[in-house]
Amino acid sequence: MKDIIEKYRGNYIAEMRKVVGHAPLRTIGCGVIIENDKGEILLQKRRDNGLWAIIGGSMEIGEKFIETVKREAFEEAGIEIKELTLFGIYSGEDRIITYPNGDICCGTGIIFKTTAYSGEIQNNTEEALEHRFFDKTNLPDNINKYDKQIIIDWTKNFQQVIVD
Repeated sequence: MKDIIEKYRGNYIAEMRKVVGHAPLRTIGCGVIIENDKGEILLQKRRDNGLWAIIGGSMEIGEKFIETVKREAFEEAGIEIKELTLFGIYSGEDRIITYPNGDICCGTGIIFKTTAYSGEIQNNTEEALEHRFFDKTNLPDNINKYDKQIIIDWTKNFQQVIVD
């Protein structure tokens, strides 16, 4: 079994796409709401669609939720995430994504929140054009639909974990 799993480690979706093409894949995504000391949210302008989104991405085979979000934060922004708290679990029709290349994913989103990170935020990475902090009252109009409800919930200052 371990030999079979190893083939998919680190490139699960790419390997599955070889078999199913653009057909819907069931995925788990992990994201993080990063706040600075002013209470602003860090968003990234995605390279694939030019829309603003939280940092995050798909879990790889064998990863833990926290490992995924820490890996994504480093890959997408060049920062190390420290303490994380669970913000919410998101599912449903609004979690079905069609990517610009035609790939379709139906994902459950496990979202964390933190104010603790280190490193200098990198712009123009492989996956993001830009990173910027936004105030709750001055969010960009062009927010990735997959992240829109998460960001709206963040503006409402919920004190309990959201399960949607």
